[in-house]
Amino acid sequence: MFQLFEILNHFIWSHVAFLLIMVLGLYFSFFSRFFQIWRIGGIFRSFFAFFGIRTTDKRGIHPLKTFFAAIGGCIGIGNVVGICTAVEIGGPGALFWTWIGGLFGMLIQYAEVYLGLKYRIKNEKNNYDGGPMYFLPLAYKISWIAPLFCILFCIYGVEIFMFNVMASSMSINWGVNFHVIVVLLLIATIGVALGGIKRVGEVCSAIIPFFILVFFAMCLWVLLSNLAEVPSVFASIFKGAFSSQAAQGAFAGSTVSLAISMGLSRGAYSGDIGIGYNSIIYAEAQTKEFQKLSSLTIIGIFLDTFVISTLSILIILSTGVWKSDINVSFMVQQALSLHFPYMQHFMPFFLFLLGFTTILAYFTAGVKCAKFLSPKWGPLVYYAYASFSLPTFAYVDTHHALNIMSFAGAILLTINLVGIFLLRKRVIFGLDEE
Repeated sequence: MFQLFEILNHFIWSHVAFLLIMVLGLYFSFFSRFFQIWRIGGIFRSFFAFFGIRTTDKRGIHPLKTFFAAIGGCIGIGNVVGICTAVEIGGPGALFWTWIGGLFGMLIQYAEVYLGLKYRIKNEKNNYDGGPMYFLPLAYKISWIAPLFCILFCIYGVEIFMFNVMASSMSINWGVNFHVIVVLLLIATIGVALGGIKRVGEVCSAIIPFFILVFFAMCLWVLLSNLAEVPSVFASIFKGAFSSQAAQGAFAGSTVSLAISMGLSRGAYSGDIGIGYNSIIYAEAQTKEFQKLSSLTIIGIFLDTFVISTLSILIILSTGVWKSDINVSFMVQQALSLHFPYMQHFMPFFLFLLGFTTILAYFTAGVKCAKFLSPKWGPLVYYAYASFSLPTFAYVDTHHALNIMSFAGAILLTINLVGIFLLRKRVIFGLDEE
């Protein structure tokens, strides 16, 4: 079963998803005059302007809480562990395709969030409901596309990969009984998720800025300590993006197709490109400035792909850890431990914070999809499914858990990107200034 998932993943990501991301990304880039590059200064100014907003609107939650809840789901273990599997399997060249996916993914995610805001509806809890399940029926002109999306996202929203990595890291590094860790993590996840997106936003806004600053500083130190290796690292990245790579150490070698597949799939997974999650989260914001709020997704992808994911890969490449026969869950930890002490204590705590925010964010978005399917029974079935799947997949190989998430993400991305393409003329790029 897992081999089948791997074969399907490789085919979809290296052919279907690659074509969709490139075509839609290029279309939006030319249509918006490369909005994600030339308006980056205005985008950051819009972000800081939201700090001064004191809205009197009692429906929805503060825009910044939706932003932090959104990047809480994107910036996490996928950037520290999941992204390393791209290099472990596809070689250094996979990072180049992660960058390409991120550059085009910025506008794809902008469009996804914009449509989610534009077609959101008010609910009975003084809030908003939005996301692909509300705009996809307009694109496909068929009613069953929304339930299909919600069913797939309910599977994707139970983050078995993150849970697997967290449990393994904490148990091995801290010497705590694995079964105990699994039970405690499950209780903590469901308990906090009951508070909804508002609570998730509060948790993420406290954790994510701390993580970004600390991780950036530590990785920068590692790169400066291995400065002589950096030029050859970048040379291997660009060379490997367009040519097959031979086996090195524990690395078995890869083709260009495999580098593309790994780079795009892991990058899209860590950045939530085309999955629909950000659209669901941002739809709850108490703002009518849809363009400004949608533009914040560009900052999220920038931090996710071009800062955190890139730093993770650069340190394992510059230290040579990527060629060692070590579990991918511990590659970044090993690279940092060459320069910092007590990483076996620090990294599990770090991964717990990151993984916990990601699991919470996806979980709450999954609950909203479950409610869409059945307001009465949907959440109960979803919680039951999560209570079974999270502990069960904690005991399988990390790669298997990631393959299942990647496959579900590939199907979601395909459905969403086709829908966004069909609605492409309804997307307006800007900052509400014109």
